[in-house]
Amino acid sequence: MTDLRPVLYVIGMLVALLGLTMLVPMFVDIGFGRGEWQVFLRSGLITFAFGTALAIASQNGQQQGLSIQQMFLLTTVIWLVLPIFGGIPFMFAETDASLTDAFFEAMSGMTTTGSTVFLGLDDLPEGILLWRSMLQWFGGVGIIVVAMVFLPELKVGGMQVFRSEAFDTDGKVLPRAGEIASRISVVYVALTVACFVSYVLVGMSPFDALNHALTTLSTGGFSTRDASFGAFQGPAEYVSSLFMILASLPFVRFVQLLAGTAKPMWRDTQIHAYLGVIGVLVAAFSVYRFVVDGDAFEHSIREGLFNVTSIISGTGYASTDYQLWGAFPAVAFFFIGLIGGCAGSTACSVKVFRYQLLIASMTAQIRKIHSPHGVFTPRYQGRPVSEDVLSSVMAFFSFFIVSLGVTAVLLAATGLDLVTAVSGAATALACVGPGLGDIIGPSGNFSSLNDNAKWILAIAMLVGRLEVMSVFALFTIRFWRS
Repeated sequence: MTDLRPVLYVIGMLVALLGLTMLVPMFVDIGFGRGEWQVFLRSGLITFAFGTALAIASQNGQQQGLSIQQMFLLTTVIWLVLPIFGGIPFMFAETDASLTDAFFEAMSGMTTTGSTVFLGLDDLPEGILLWRSMLQWFGGVGIIVVAMVFLPELKVGGMQVFRSEAFDTDGKVLPRAGEIASRISVVYVALTVACFVSYVLVGMSPFDALNHALTTLSTGGFSTRDASFGAFQGPAEYVSSLFMILASLPFVRFVQLLAGTAKPMWRDTQIHAYLGVIGVLVAAFSVYRFVVDGDAFEHSIREGLFNVTSIISGTGYASTDYQLWGAFPAVAFFFIGLIGGCAGSTACSVKVFRYQLLIASMTAQIRKIHSPHGVFTPRYQGRPVSEDVLSSVMAFFSFFIVSLGVTAVLLAATGLDLVTAVSGAATALACVGPGLGDIIGPSGNFSSLNDNAKWILAIAMLVGRLEVMSVFALFTIRFWRS
């Protein structure tokens, strides 16, 4: 039987740490003269006490390493437990959120989805706004560590192709995974600070700049305004686009760059493909807006760059309702959200490398049909791709499509219309944020959805953020027997 104590110990420590971080928005509310600081004091005490008690009760189960079963459990359960406690302040605050809304908002934050059920963001207490942004920032750095340390070991969705990336730098062995996580965190903090300073320099208030820096680097998309980035149009959109792209690149490449090895960054075909796709899409939308809609040249480029980058990275900011651009852009943005950024970044969705592996496999199969006696091996980053990697990628695509269909059907069963159900399922599994339609589109909100739909979407966010298969594995009998 699997020993749960090591898993519970880590969860307890992280929950206790989450409780301590609630002091930050508490002091912010005190500074702004808001009475909501008491909300974070109570929430922090509850969270810290529970986490500490759990860690103490499980401390005799500490061990140096975790088994595969324990890693699967930890990876999934922590992303379920933290949103539960992260949502407590929303229930105590003047938002007066229900349990459903609080969990939905916290899950959307931790998974960096960015879908929100809150209205009147412009008038919410500063502490609540900052806490939403902090949840996304925590989720962003957390998923990078999971992607580089856990998922390659668990062989989820082809992530094992990066197994050596976490430990090798152009042939040189990097320190152990824990040190890599700390180095990645340093890069993450540095980019966040740079983003904050850049936002201030282009005219944002320090508070807005801080919140948007946290949600930009996490590719989360929570904003302090109901109008999202529509309230900051202009140079801030260029700044945001730059840092959304940087946050969508593999963070291990930044670590290697700081270590003095730039070669892996320039040779990474995943980065080449990602930037190439963005370039093509931005050019297409800019020309469309300029020629078809008669938009100003600079404005068409800026809006095309910002919205394409926002959706493909899974950030989900909206500077305008792109559904008003016509049927072609609306449908195109739906599929752009299913592309995603690079593996080992804060970006979500399917990820570019899986499409590259899929194309490599298809190309090899086509060549084999033309030359039955030839030997054609799919290659990635110049290296042959093993059969288990390809099988894992194919399984991911299958599970993702099935999950999308099942989620859409369940949402439709709650009474949602076809567009809302399908786009809601897609945006939750891809962790993008906005869907399509008048209800959950770029200018809409998830607040009017029924509770059943919100719970379905929240679980879909969890499944999508953890690469689908790592969650489903827990529900197999063989997993618990092995």
